[in-house]
Amino acid sequence: MPRPRKWRKVCCLPESNLYGPLNASDIENEIIMMTVEEYEAIRLIDLEGLTQEECAEKMQVARATVQNIYKNARIKIAESLVNGNLLKIEGGDYQLYNESERMQGCGRCRRNRCERNFLEVQNEEDT
Repeated sequence: MPRPRKWRKVCCLPESNLYGPLNASDIENEIIMMTVEEYEAIRLIDLEGLTQEECAEKMQVARATVQNIYKNARIKIAESLVNGNLLKIEGGDYQLYNESERMQGCGRCRRNRCERNFLEVQNEEDT
């Protein structure tokens, strides 16, 4: 029996989940799928400037796991840029920070995106 996958903690979801060339004539071109946790690793390491160790702590996984997630994410971004493919962010094994985790560990987020995403998810769950 395989070991169950561990949930990766994610601060917020991306505001947009589809990226690609503006002049894409064939929208059915190969779409590269990036998971939410791959997006989070890119956000924490490349945008927020955290080390892989710090990123692993925030995502509550091992550093080696973050290293693998980050490597896969960069390959997908490179494929999208070089080959002109669409990049779509969705799915994965993640859980959003709860309110107390967000207050303690997510203070470095830019443009209050986490606060907006948290409120949107809460509103969806209430309905």
